[in-house]
Amino acid sequence: MDKFESLSHTAWECKYHVMFIPKCRRRTLYLRLRPHLGEVFRKLAAQKESRIEGGHLMPDLVHMMLSIPPKYAVSQVVGFIKGKTAIHLARVYGERKRNFVGQHLWARGYFVSTVGRDEAVIRECIRKQEGEDQRLEQLGLWR
Repeated sequence: MDKFESLSHTAWECKYHVMFIPKCRRRTLYLRLRPHLGEVFRKLAAQKESRIEGGHLMPDLVHMMLSIPPKYAVSQVVGFIKGKTAIHLARVYGERKRNFVGQHLWARGYFVSTVGRDEAVIRECIRKQEGEDQRLEQLGLWR
């Protein structure tokens, strides 16, 4: 069985495939910034108790597999990462040093898909759980 993450009363494995693009697919700007984005993404994900399991920065597309705790919404974490990277890169690599309200690096929206288990594994787990519940129910009849 895979190793699950845990919170105080929860064991979880929530992984998502996330993709988003730079605004207007600006390759020229984005190509210069790509080397700096990986570490920035990792640090921002850690601030939301999330982890980047894998990813690839293409010239005009970001692919990530994120592990996000169930206490955070996917939209909350992705919005945080996109917003903070835009602000960070504008401050560090932009010509002006102020809050960059209205200047966006990323296009609106993103794609997200759950990274789930194989259906056969889930069916087997459910089948075993039903058997275990029946066994415990039968043991309770003798009390």
